Amino acid sequence: MKGVEVVAKILKQEGAEYFFCYPNHSLIEACAKEGIRPILCRQERVGMAIADGFSRTTNGKRIGIFAMQQGPGAENAFPGAAQAFSDCVPILLLPAGVPTNRSFITPEFFATDNYSNITKWQASVNYVERIPDFMRKAYYQLKTGKGGPVLLELPIDVLGADFEGDIEYQVVSGNKFSPDKSEINQAVQVLLNSKKPVIYAGQGCMYSEATDELLQFAEILNAPVMTTLPGKSAFPENHPLSLGASAVSSTRPVVEILNDADVVFGIGTSLTKTGYGKSIPNPNGKIIIHSTNDFGDINKDYQSDYSLVGDAKLTLQLLIDEIKIQTSAKGRVVNVSPVDKIKKLKDEWLSDWDSELNSDELPMNQYRIINELMKNIDLEKTIVTHDAGSPRDQIVPFWQSITPRTYMGWGKSTQLGYGLGLIMGAKLAEPEKLCINIMGDAAIGMVGMDLETAVRNKIGILTIVFNNGIMAIERDTMPYANEKYGTLSEGGDYSKVGEGLGVWTRTIKTPEEFVTTLNEAKKIVASGQPVLLDCLVKEGYKFSHRRE
Repeated sequence: MKGVEVVAKILKQEGAEYFFCYPNHSLIEACAKEGIRPILCRQERVGMAIADGFSRTTNGKRIGIFAMQQGPGAENAFPGAAQAFSDCVPILLLPAGVPTNRSFITPEFFATDNYSNITKWQASVNYVERIPDFMRKAYYQLKTGKGGPVLLELPIDVLGADFEGDIEYQVVSGNKFSPDKSEINQAVQVLLNSKKPVIYAGQGCMYSEATDELLQFAEILNAPVMTTLPGKSAFPENHPLSLGASAVSSTRPVVEILNDADVVFGIGTSLTKTGYGKSIPNPNGKIIIHSTNDFGDINKDYQSDYSLVGDAKLTLQLLIDEIKIQTSAKGRVVNVSPVDKIKKLKDEWLSDWDSELNSDELPMNQYRIINELMKNIDLEKTIVTHDAGSPRDQIVPFWQSITPRTYMGWGKSTQLGYGLGLIMGAKLAEPEKLCINIMGDAAIGMVGMDLETAVRNKIGILTIVFNNGIMAIERDTMPYANEKYGTLSEGGDYSKVGEGLGVWTRTIKTPEEFVTTLNEAKKIVASGQPVLLDCLVKEGYKFSHRRE
């Protein structure tokens, strides 16, 4: 058999269902023959996002794969790998490579060299006999430790070479590890002696499937929980101890209670300082306990007074057991429960935003759409994501996630248009769920043609466009240019664009029309046809507790 057949058979053995791709790549045909369904995108960046959304939704249990042609294909896919790397998402990248007799000749594009800073591990297969070894290494990297894209470059002459003998390959298992007992003991003593602890939970809690443990840990510690943007839905936001999630915008409970905390316990998070995450205020005045599965994150951006390196689920189990030992199973005793304060802050905050969430103004208020959307869907059977910029900052604080992986928060890189691919991957992974992407008019301008990918592959997603005709979030950065030249003005009839691509579309002008059309749209997407709702909204510039 040929090298390309070896790769395809190993992918099948590892459980691959879909092969996200853009031609020309000989693996497309080989995978199809193995029963792995090719999903061909319109551009590589979106294809990467589809693979990304698939991996996120399956919690890395079913790895998203993306393959692209040598040279231009690998060049075009680069942004998607950068996004996945920043958000620690396991994806297998399989770019075709130039023939091995072209090695070290410029200006050939070598993916291993150019992707080295945005992949967890990368290699180029130099002999056909080594394909099983390289695939084994790649899958081990994908299944162990901190997530991230892994790249295996496949030179076209290696793919076309004859492979002699049997394929000696077994499905790869990853490893998990936990902190030392003495470190657990020390951390528990600090937590039990704290007066106002806050649990700062990230997406590592979801990848390790630690939601039950996180819930038990919060209750036995009697401590409030906030999540990062990628970690949103790791802790049920209808729980009395939930503060909500934080990105550029946040909830009032997150801001006030985190500011007042004496101990911050980070679990399943890198605690990275970014422009799109919630910084820890006055960190030198707080004790920081940092638990992550990557020692490279410890003391990276914050001084960690105590650190626990290990899988989030295993770590939380050890912490819970130690708390029970040290408290005779009573848990942390507090004079005043934080629950009442959380409820008071949350009620006051939502009351202040009631006029936005229930606004009758026209053009429509984006918060009214978000509120109506939440009231008219089953939150436990829906997956929602957003795009970068205003849609992200408007939806994050108010959307209530109560079940793991029903919300895909992303954003250390924040490429416009990324949410469209993510939601397609989510729908392929969870076909019975209602999958919704909310994007702005700038974002659909980046990737809108890939709505046809959803049509062609019968991926029944719901896309909601906040169409306000301007890049509102950027207007303070170039007021003169916009006033004189209309720099930030943009627009279009996206309903007509979607119709031309085969999408079921409607232009929405009123909140009442939105609700009526939404109920119709839910039936349409259930049949496999994608839907686009072009919502004509106000310019919109108000955000909840946004860091300026």
